[in-house]
Amino acid sequence: MRTAVWWIRRDLRLTDNQALTAALKHAERVIPLFVLDPGLLQSRYVGEKRLAFMLGGLRSLATEIAARGGRLIVRSGSPVQAVADVCAACKAEAVYAERDFSPYAVTRDANVAAALSAPLVLTAGVTIRPPDQVRKDDGTPYTVYTPYSRRWRALPPIVRSEILPAPRELCDEPHLPSAPLPVQPSQPKSTPFPSGEGEAKARLSAFIKGENAPIYTYSEQRNRPDLEGTSGLSPYLRFGMISPRLAALAAYTAIENAPNAAARASADTWLSELIWRDFYFAILHHFPHVRRGAFRSEFDAVAWDKDETLYTTWCAGQTGYPFIDAAMRQLIAIGWMHNRARMAVASFLVKDLLIDWRWGERWFMQMLIDGDPAANNGGWQWSAGTGTDAAPYFRIFNPVAQGQKFDPTGAYVRRWVPELRTVPDNFIHEPWRMARSDQLRAGCIIGRDYPAPIVDHAQARARVLAAYKAVKV
Repeated sequence: MRTAVWWIRRDLRLTDNQALTAALKHAERVIPLFVLDPGLLQSRYVGEKRLAFMLGGLRSLATEIAARGGRLIVRSGSPVQAVADVCAACKAEAVYAERDFSPYAVTRDANVAAALSAPLVLTAGVTIRPPDQVRKDDGTPYTVYTPYSRRWRALPPIVRSEILPAPRELCDEPHLPSAPLPVQPSQPKSTPFPSGEGEAKARLSAFIKGENAPIYTYSEQRNRPDLEGTSGLSPYLRFGMISPRLAALAAYTAIENAPNAAARASADTWLSELIWRDFYFAILHHFPHVRRGAFRSEFDAVAWDKDETLYTTWCAGQTGYPFIDAAMRQLIAIGWMHNRARMAVASFLVKDLLIDWRWGERWFMQMLIDGDPAANNGGWQWSAGTGTDAAPYFRIFNPVAQGQKFDPTGAYVRRWVPELRTVPDNFIHEPWRMARSDQLRAGCIIGRDYPAPIVDHAQARARVLAAYKAVKV
Protein backbone atom coordinates (compact mmCIF):
# COMPACT_ATOMS: atom_id res chain seq x y z
CA MET A 1 0.00 0.00 0.00
CA ARG A 2 1.49 3.33 -1.05
CA THR A 3 1.63 5.82 1.81
CA ALA A 4 1.83 9.61 1.85
CA VAL A 5 1.84 12.13 4.67
CA TRP A 6 -0.55 15.06 4.68
CA TRP A 7 1.35 17.66 6.71
CA ILE A 8 -1.29 20.00 8.11
CA ARG A 9 -0.22 23.55 8.89
CA ARG A 10 -2.89 26.20 8.28
CA ASP A 11 -5.40 24.07 6.39
CA LEU A 12 -7.58 22.64 9.16
CA ARG A 13 -10.30 21.40 6.83
CA LEU A 14 -11.24 18.51 4.57
CA THR A 15 -13.23 20.33 1.87
CA ASP A 16 -11.23 21.89 -0.98
CA ASN A 17 -7.92 20.90 0.55
CA GLN A 18 -5.46 20.78 -2.32
CA ALA A 19 -2.65 19.13 -0.33
CA LEU A 20 -4.91 16.38 0.97
CA THR A 21 -6.42 15.75 -2.46
CA ALA A 22 -2.98 15.53 -4.06
CA ALA A 23 -1.86 13.05 -1.40
CA LEU A 24 -4.94 10.88 -1.96
CA LYS A 25 -4.24 10.79 -5.69
CA HIS A 26 -0.71 9.61 -5.01
CA ALA A 27 -1.32 7.03 -2.28
CA GLU A 28 -3.93 4.63 -0.96
CA ARG A 29 -3.05 5.49 2.62
CA VAL A 30 -2.65 9.11 3.75
CA ILE A 31 -1.39 9.95 7.25
CA PRO A 32 -2.66 13.31 8.58
CA LEU A 33 0.12 14.92 10.60
CA PHE A 34 0.20 18.08 12.69
CA VAL A 35 3.41 19.23 14.38
CA LEU A 36 3.28 21.37 17.53
CA ASP A 37 6.26 23.53 16.59
CA PRO A 38 7.95 25.24 19.58
CA GLY A 39 9.44 27.77 17.17
CA LEU A 40 5.90 29.07 16.65
CA LEU A 41 4.32 28.22 20.00
CA GLN A 42 7.02 30.08 21.92
CA SER A 43 7.33 33.01 19.55
CA ARG A 44 6.88 36.52 20.92
CA TYR A 45 4.11 36.89 18.34
CA VAL A 46 2.03 34.00 19.66
CA GLY A 47 -1.39 34.79 21.11
CA GLU A 48 -3.19 32.67 23.69
CA LYS A 49 -6.63 33.21 22.16
CA ARG A 50 -5.34 32.37 18.68
CA LEU A 51 -3.63 29.24 20.02
CA ALA A 52 -6.86 28.17 21.72
CA PHE A 53 -8.78 28.73 18.49
CA MET A 54 -6.25 26.64 16.55
CA LEU A 55 -6.33 23.79 19.08
CA GLY A 56 -10.11 23.79 18.95
CA GLY A 57 -9.93 23.57 15.18
CA LEU A 58 -7.53 20.65 15.42
CA ARG A 59 -9.89 18.79 17.75
CA SER A 60 -12.74 19.38 15.32
CA LEU A 61 -10.58 18.20 12.42
CA ALA A 62 -9.48 15.10 14.37
CA THR A 63 -13.15 14.21 14.87
CA GLU A 64 -13.88 14.55 11.15
CA ILE A 65 -10.84 12.46 10.26
CA ALA A 66 -11.86 9.74 12.73
CA ALA A 67 -15.39 9.67 11.29
CA ARG A 68 -13.79 8.68 7.97
CA GLY A 69 -11.67 5.91 9.46
CA GLY A 70 -8.45 7.87 9.85
CA ARG A 71 -6.54 9.32 12.79
CA LEU A 72 -4.81 12.67 13.27
CA ILE A 73 -1.19 12.12 14.24
CA VAL A 74 0.20 14.82 16.50
CA ARG A 75 3.90 15.30 17.18
CA SER A 76 5.69 17.93 19.22
CA GLY A 77 9.13 19.34 18.45
CA SER A 78 11.19 20.39 15.49
CA PRO A 79 9.23 19.97 12.24
CA VAL A 80 12.38 18.66 10.56
CA GLN A 81 12.67 15.81 13.04
CA ALA A 82 8.94 15.20 13.46
CA VAL A 83 8.11 14.95 9.76
CA ALA A 84 11.18 12.81 9.10
CA ASP A 85 10.29 10.44 11.95
CA VAL A 86 6.71 9.95 10.75
CA CYS A 87 7.86 9.43 7.17
CA ALA A 88 10.34 6.79 8.24
CA ALA A 89 7.86 5.03 10.53
CA CYS A 90 5.16 4.67 7.90
CA LYS A 91 7.53 4.42 4.91
CA ALA A 92 5.90 7.37 3.20
CA GLU A 93 6.71 7.97 -0.45
CA ALA A 94 5.92 11.70 -0.30
CA VAL A 95 4.81 14.51 2.00
CA TYR A 96 2.11 16.93 0.85
CA ALA A 97 1.45 20.35 2.35
CA GLU A 98 -0.06 23.65 1.32
CA ARG A 99 2.62 26.21 0.56
CA ASP A 100 2.92 29.07 3.03
CA PHE A 101 4.70 32.37 2.42
CA SER A 102 6.04 33.84 5.66
CA PRO A 103 9.85 33.93 5.94
CA TYR A 104 9.66 31.42 8.82
CA ALA A 105 7.51 29.03 6.80
CA VAL A 106 9.75 29.26 3.74
CA THR A 107 12.87 28.47 5.78
CA ARG A 108 11.12 25.68 7.70
CA ASP A 109 9.90 23.99 4.53
CA ALA A 110 13.32 24.19 2.90
CA ASN A 111 14.90 22.57 5.96
CA VAL A 112 12.30 19.80 6.05
CA ALA A 113 12.66 19.13 2.32
CA ALA A 114 16.45 18.86 2.70
CA ALA A 115 16.12 16.34 5.54
CA LEU A 116 13.60 14.02 3.91
CA SER A 117 14.38 11.06 1.70
CA ALA A 118 10.89 11.42 0.21
CA PRO A 119 9.85 14.54 -1.72
CA LEU A 120 8.04 17.41 -0.02
CA VAL A 121 5.30 18.49 -2.44
CA LEU A 122 3.89 21.97 -1.79
CA THR A 123 0.49 22.74 -3.28
CA ALA A 124 -1.62 25.88 -3.55
CA GLY A 125 -4.44 26.53 -1.10
CA VAL A 126 -3.48 29.21 1.42
CA THR A 127 -4.56 31.92 -1.03
CA ILE A 128 -7.14 32.05 -3.82
CA ARG A 129 -4.53 32.79 -6.47
CA PRO A 130 -0.93 31.76 -5.80
CA PRO A 131 1.31 34.87 -5.56
CA ASP A 132 3.31 33.90 -8.64
CA GLN A 133 0.13 33.67 -10.71
CA VAL A 134 -0.62 37.40 -10.52
CA ARG A 135 2.27 39.33 -12.07
CA LYS A 136 2.85 42.18 -14.49
CA ASP A 137 3.40 41.49 -18.17
CA ASP A 138 7.17 41.70 -17.63
CA GLY A 139 7.00 39.08 -14.88
CA THR A 140 7.69 41.43 -11.99
CA PRO A 141 5.35 41.51 -8.97
CA TYR A 142 2.76 44.19 -8.41
CA THR A 143 3.39 46.64 -5.58
CA VAL A 144 0.12 48.60 -5.79
CA TYR A 145 -3.26 47.08 -5.02
CA THR A 146 -5.42 48.55 -7.81
CA PRO A 147 -3.46 47.20 -10.81
CA TYR A 148 -2.92 43.94 -8.90
CA SER A 149 -6.67 43.68 -8.43
CA ARG A 150 -7.33 44.33 -12.12
CA ARG A 151 -4.96 41.56 -13.15
CA TRP A 152 -6.38 39.24 -10.46
CA ARG A 153 -9.92 39.84 -11.71
CA ALA A 154 -8.87 39.27 -15.34
CA LEU A 155 -8.14 35.64 -14.50
CA PRO A 156 -11.02 33.13 -14.86
CA PRO A 157 -13.40 33.23 -11.89
CA ILE A 158 -13.52 30.40 -9.40
CA VAL A 159 -16.21 27.89 -10.40
CA ARG A 160 -17.98 25.15 -8.47
CA SER A 161 -16.16 22.35 -10.29
CA GLU A 162 -12.83 23.56 -8.89
CA ILE A 163 -13.92 23.01 -5.28
CA LEU A 164 -12.53 19.66 -4.16
CA PRO A 165 -14.86 17.43 -2.12
CA ALA A 166 -13.93 16.12 1.29
CA PRO A 167 -12.76 12.49 1.17
CA ARG A 168 -15.29 9.86 2.18
CA GLU A 169 -12.71 7.53 3.68
CA LEU A 170 -9.26 7.78 5.20
CA CYS A 171 -6.95 5.01 6.42
CA ASP A 172 -5.36 4.69 9.83
CA GLU A 173 -1.89 3.49 10.74
CA PRO A 174 -2.66 1.97 14.17
CA HIS A 175 0.95 1.39 15.20
CA LEU A 176 1.98 5.02 14.66
CA PRO A 177 2.20 6.82 18.03
CA SER A 178 0.62 10.25 18.49
CA ALA A 179 0.98 12.89 21.19
CA PRO A 180 -2.17 14.31 22.80
CA LEU A 181 -3.31 17.78 21.83
CA PRO A 182 -2.76 20.25 24.68
CA VAL A 183 -5.80 20.87 26.85
CA GLN A 184 -4.83 24.48 27.48
CA PRO A 185 -5.33 27.13 26.38
CA SER A 186 -8.96 26.39 25.61
CA GLN A 187 -11.74 28.52 24.17
CA PRO A 188 -14.40 29.69 26.60
CA LYS A 189 -17.91 28.50 25.79
CA SER A 190 -18.91 32.15 25.37
CA THR A 191 -16.45 32.76 22.54
CA PRO A 192 -18.01 34.49 19.52
CA PHE A 193 -15.76 32.38 17.27
CA PRO A 194 -16.25 28.64 17.86
CA SER A 195 -13.55 26.65 16.07
CA GLY A 196 -14.02 24.25 13.19
CA GLU A 197 -14.79 23.80 9.52
CA GLY A 198 -18.49 23.26 10.21
CA GLU A 199 -18.79 26.63 11.94
CA ALA A 200 -16.90 28.31 9.11
CA LYS A 201 -19.20 26.86 6.47
CA ALA A 202 -22.27 27.87 8.48
CA ARG A 203 -21.02 31.45 8.73
CA LEU A 204 -20.33 31.66 5.02
CA SER A 205 -23.76 30.28 4.22
CA ALA A 206 -25.47 32.75 6.56
CA PHE A 207 -23.52 35.62 5.00
CA ILE A 208 -24.49 34.90 1.40
CA LYS A 209 -27.84 33.11 1.61
CA GLY A 210 -30.98 34.73 0.18
CA GLU A 211 -31.88 38.10 -1.32
CA ASN A 212 -31.51 39.77 2.08
CA ALA A 213 -28.12 38.22 2.78
CA PRO A 214 -25.63 40.42 4.70
CA ILE A 215 -23.28 40.32 1.71
CA TYR A 216 -25.80 42.49 -0.16
CA THR A 217 -25.51 45.30 2.41
CA TYR A 218 -21.82 44.79 3.05
CA SER A 219 -20.72 48.04 1.34
CA GLU A 220 -22.84 50.23 3.58
CA GLN A 221 -22.43 48.29 6.83
CA ARG A 222 -18.85 47.00 6.72
CA ASN A 223 -17.47 50.19 8.32
CA ARG A 224 -19.93 50.12 11.23
CA PRO A 225 -18.48 48.29 14.25
CA ASP A 226 -21.80 48.88 16.04
CA LEU A 227 -23.50 46.56 13.52
CA GLU A 228 -23.07 42.90 12.54
CA GLY A 229 -22.24 43.76 8.94
CA THR A 230 -19.24 41.54 8.16
CA SER A 231 -18.82 37.81 7.55
CA GLY A 232 -16.74 37.11 10.67
CA LEU A 233 -14.68 34.64 8.61
CA SER A 234 -11.21 36.07 9.16
CA PRO A 235 -10.20 33.64 11.96
CA TYR A 236 -11.36 30.69 9.87
CA LEU A 237 -9.46 31.87 6.81
CA ARG A 238 -6.40 32.39 9.02
CA PHE A 239 -6.25 28.68 9.86
CA GLY A 240 -7.79 27.36 6.68
CA MET A 241 -10.91 26.10 8.44
CA ILE A 242 -12.52 27.26 5.24
CA SER A 243 -10.95 27.34 1.80
CA PRO A 244 -10.31 30.84 0.42
CA ARG A 245 -11.42 29.48 -2.96
CA LEU A 246 -14.75 28.51 -1.43
CA ALA A 247 -15.11 32.05 -0.10
CA ALA A 248 -14.30 33.46 -3.54
CA LEU A 249 -16.83 31.13 -5.17
CA ALA A 250 -19.43 32.40 -2.69
CA ALA A 251 -18.61 35.98 -3.67
CA TYR A 252 -18.85 35.24 -7.41
CA THR A 253 -22.14 33.40 -6.87
CA ALA A 254 -23.58 36.28 -4.82
CA ILE A 255 -22.55 38.77 -7.50
CA GLU A 256 -24.24 36.67 -10.19
CA ASN A 257 -27.43 36.22 -8.14
CA ALA A 258 -27.68 39.75 -6.74
CA PRO A 259 -31.23 41.13 -6.80
CA ASN A 260 -30.15 44.61 -7.92
CA ALA A 261 -27.15 46.74 -8.88
CA ALA A 262 -26.50 47.99 -5.34
CA ALA A 263 -26.50 44.46 -3.97
CA ARG A 264 -24.19 43.35 -6.77
CA ALA A 265 -21.74 46.17 -5.99
CA SER A 266 -21.84 45.25 -2.32
CA ALA A 267 -21.00 41.60 -3.02
CA ASP A 268 -18.22 42.77 -5.31
CA THR A 269 -16.82 44.85 -2.47
CA TRP A 270 -16.52 41.71 -0.35
CA LEU A 271 -14.67 40.01 -3.20
CA SER A 272 -12.29 43.00 -3.18
CA GLU A 273 -11.51 42.30 0.46
CA LEU A 274 -10.58 38.72 -0.41
CA ILE A 275 -8.33 40.11 -3.14
CA TRP A 276 -6.67 42.39 -0.58
CA ARG A 277 -5.83 39.25 1.41
CA ASP A 278 -4.18 37.67 -1.64
CA PHE A 279 -2.34 40.94 -2.32
CA TYR A 280 -0.77 41.06 1.13
CA PHE A 281 0.35 37.44 0.78
CA ALA A 282 1.96 38.36 -2.54
CA ILE A 283 3.74 41.34 -0.97
CA LEU A 284 5.11 39.16 1.84
CA HIS A 285 6.17 36.51 -0.67
CA HIS A 286 7.98 38.86 -3.02
CA PHE A 287 9.26 41.35 -0.41
CA PRO A 288 9.93 39.37 2.80
CA HIS A 289 11.81 42.33 4.30
CA VAL A 290 8.43 43.83 5.26
CA ARG A 291 8.38 41.53 8.30
CA ARG A 292 11.39 43.44 9.65
CA GLY A 293 10.82 46.98 8.44
CA ALA A 294 9.01 49.35 6.13
CA PHE A 295 8.15 48.35 2.58
CA ARG A 296 9.36 51.85 1.66
CA SER A 297 12.68 51.73 3.45
CA GLU A 298 13.05 55.51 3.83
CA PHE A 299 10.43 55.38 6.56
CA ASP A 300 12.65 53.16 8.70
CA ALA A 301 14.40 56.43 9.61
CA VAL A 302 11.34 58.03 11.27
CA ALA A 303 12.26 59.29 14.74
CA TRP A 304 9.73 57.29 16.73
CA ASP A 305 8.76 58.16 20.29
CA LYS A 306 9.67 55.17 22.46
CA ASP A 307 7.30 56.08 25.29
CA GLU A 308 6.39 52.77 26.95
CA THR A 309 3.76 54.42 29.16
CA LEU A 310 1.85 55.83 26.21
CA TYR A 311 2.09 52.47 24.48
CA THR A 312 0.72 50.47 27.42
CA THR A 313 -2.06 53.05 27.83
CA TRP A 314 -3.04 52.45 24.20
CA CYS A 315 -2.88 48.67 24.69
CA ALA A 316 -5.18 48.88 27.70
CA GLY A 317 -7.77 51.09 26.00
CA GLN A 318 -7.25 54.04 28.34
CA THR A 319 -6.38 56.80 25.86
CA GLY A 320 -9.36 59.03 26.67
CA TYR A 321 -10.67 58.70 23.11
CA PRO A 322 -13.79 56.50 23.39
CA PHE A 323 -13.77 54.99 19.89
CA ILE A 324 -10.11 54.02 20.27
CA ASP A 325 -10.60 52.62 23.75
CA ALA A 326 -13.69 50.61 22.77
CA ALA A 327 -11.72 48.92 20.00
CA MET A 328 -8.72 48.12 22.18
CA ARG A 329 -10.94 46.68 24.91
CA GLN A 330 -12.83 44.60 22.36
CA LEU A 331 -9.46 43.20 21.28
CA ILE A 332 -8.55 42.28 24.87
CA ALA A 333 -11.95 40.74 25.58
CA ILE A 334 -12.53 38.56 22.51
CA GLY A 335 -9.29 38.57 20.51
CA TRP A 336 -10.89 40.26 17.52
CA MET A 337 -11.55 43.80 16.34
CA HIS A 338 -13.66 45.27 13.57
CA ASN A 339 -11.55 46.31 10.57
CA ARG A 340 -12.62 49.97 10.66
CA ALA A 341 -11.58 50.05 14.30
CA ARG A 342 -8.25 48.40 13.43
CA MET A 343 -7.46 51.23 11.04
CA ALA A 344 -8.45 53.84 13.60
CA VAL A 345 -6.40 52.44 16.48
CA ALA A 346 -3.40 51.86 14.22
CA SER A 347 -3.53 55.42 12.96
CA PHE A 348 -3.81 56.65 16.55
CA LEU A 349 -0.77 54.71 17.75
CA VAL A 350 1.43 55.74 14.83
CA LYS A 351 0.14 59.20 13.94
CA ASP A 352 -1.12 60.55 17.28
CA LEU A 353 1.40 58.90 19.61
CA LEU A 354 4.29 58.67 17.08
CA ILE A 355 5.03 55.12 18.21
CA ASP A 356 6.66 52.63 15.85
CA TRP A 357 4.03 50.65 13.90
CA ARG A 358 5.95 47.45 14.64
CA TRP A 359 5.00 47.76 18.30
CA GLY A 360 1.34 47.75 17.30
CA GLU A 361 1.87 44.95 14.78
CA ARG A 362 3.35 42.78 17.53
CA TRP A 363 0.53 43.57 19.99
CA PHE A 364 -2.08 42.65 17.39
CA MET A 365 -0.32 39.34 16.71
CA GLN A 366 -0.26 38.61 20.43
CA MET A 367 -3.96 39.36 20.82
CA LEU A 368 -5.83 38.57 17.58
CA ILE A 369 -7.31 35.15 16.91
CA ASP A 370 -7.07 36.00 13.20
CA GLY A 371 -3.55 37.41 13.51
CA ASP A 372 -1.83 36.64 10.22
CA PRO A 373 1.75 37.69 9.37
CA ALA A 374 0.82 38.85 5.85
CA ALA A 375 -2.50 40.60 6.47
CA ASN A 376 -1.49 42.07 9.82
CA ASN A 377 1.75 43.46 8.44
CA GLY A 378 0.00 44.83 5.36
CA GLY A 379 -2.68 46.50 7.43
CA TRP A 380 -0.23 48.12 9.81
CA GLN A 381 2.01 49.39 7.03
CA TRP A 382 -1.06 50.79 5.25
CA SER A 383 -2.08 52.67 8.40
CA ALA A 384 1.46 53.81 9.10
CA GLY A 385 1.98 55.03 5.55
CA THR A 386 5.12 52.93 5.17
CA GLY A 387 3.69 50.29 2.84
CA THR A 388 2.63 49.89 -0.76
CA ASP A 389 0.21 52.83 -0.95
CA ALA A 390 1.41 55.59 -3.25
CA ALA A 391 1.25 58.66 -0.98
CA PRO A 392 -0.28 57.72 2.35
CA TYR A 393 1.91 59.16 5.10
CA PHE A 394 -0.32 62.23 5.48
CA ARG A 395 -3.48 60.11 5.89
CA ILE A 396 -4.24 60.68 9.58
CA PHE A 397 -7.53 59.53 11.07
CA ASN A 398 -9.25 61.87 13.51
CA PRO A 399 -10.14 59.61 16.46
CA VAL A 400 -13.24 61.65 17.32
CA ALA A 401 -14.54 61.92 13.75
CA GLN A 402 -14.05 58.19 13.20
CA GLY A 403 -16.35 57.45 16.11
CA GLN A 404 -18.93 60.05 15.12
CA LYS A 405 -19.10 58.72 11.57
CA PHE A 406 -18.95 54.97 12.13
CA ASP A 407 -20.55 54.66 15.59
CA PRO A 408 -23.11 57.45 15.34
CA THR A 409 -25.22 56.51 18.37
CA GLY A 410 -22.26 55.38 20.48
CA ALA A 411 -23.54 51.80 20.75
CA TYR A 412 -20.08 50.34 20.08
CA VAL A 413 -18.46 52.62 22.66
CA ARG A 414 -21.11 51.89 25.29
CA ARG A 415 -20.70 48.14 24.80
CA TRP A 416 -16.96 48.09 25.43
CA VAL A 417 -16.46 51.18 27.63
CA PRO A 418 -19.11 50.71 30.32
CA GLU A 419 -18.09 53.83 32.26
CA LEU A 420 -19.49 55.89 29.37
CA ARG A 421 -22.86 54.12 29.09
CA THR A 422 -24.87 57.00 30.52
CA VAL A 423 -23.06 59.75 28.63
CA PRO A 424 -25.42 61.57 26.20
CA ASP A 425 -25.09 60.83 22.47
CA ASN A 426 -23.78 64.29 21.65
CA PHE A 427 -20.82 63.80 24.02
CA ILE A 428 -20.20 60.08 23.67
CA HIS A 429 -17.14 60.49 21.40
CA GLU A 430 -15.68 63.50 23.20
CA PRO A 431 -16.87 63.26 26.81
CA TRP A 432 -14.26 65.76 28.03
CA ARG A 433 -16.42 68.47 26.46
CA MET A 434 -19.18 67.86 29.00
CA ALA A 435 -19.70 70.52 31.63
CA ARG A 436 -19.02 69.44 35.19
CA SER A 437 -22.75 69.31 35.85
CA ASP A 438 -23.26 67.00 32.84
CA GLN A 439 -20.46 64.75 34.05
CA LEU A 440 -22.09 64.51 37.47
CA ARG A 441 -25.47 63.79 35.89
CA ALA A 442 -23.92 61.03 33.73
CA GLY A 443 -21.99 59.60 36.66
CA CYS A 444 -18.75 59.88 34.71
CA ILE A 445 -16.15 62.35 35.94
CA ILE A 446 -13.40 62.84 33.35
CA GLY A 447 -10.04 62.21 34.95
CA ARG A 448 -11.59 60.01 37.62
CA ASP A 449 -14.08 57.57 36.07
CA TYR A 450 -12.72 57.85 32.54
CA PRO A 451 -9.36 59.34 31.47
CA ALA A 452 -8.92 62.68 29.80
CA PRO A 453 -7.33 62.46 26.31
CA ILE A 454 -3.66 61.54 26.58
CA VAL A 455 -2.75 63.65 23.56
CA ASP A 456 -4.14 66.63 21.65
CA HIS A 457 -4.97 65.39 18.17
CA ALA A 458 -4.24 68.66 16.34
CA GLN A 459 -0.81 69.01 17.96
CA ALA A 460 -0.05 65.32 17.38
CA ARG A 461 -0.98 65.66 13.71
CA ALA A 462 1.47 68.50 13.22
CA ARG A 463 4.21 66.56 15.02
CA VAL A 464 3.87 63.38 12.97
CA LEU A 465 3.73 65.25 9.66
CA ALA A 466 6.99 66.95 10.57
CA ALA A 467 8.57 63.61 11.51
CA TYR A 468 7.57 61.99 8.22
CA LYS A 469 8.54 64.98 6.10
CA ALA A 470 11.98 64.93 7.71
CA VAL A 471 12.74 61.48 6.32
CA LYS A 472 11.06 62.24 3.00
CA VAL A 473 13.44 65.15 2.49
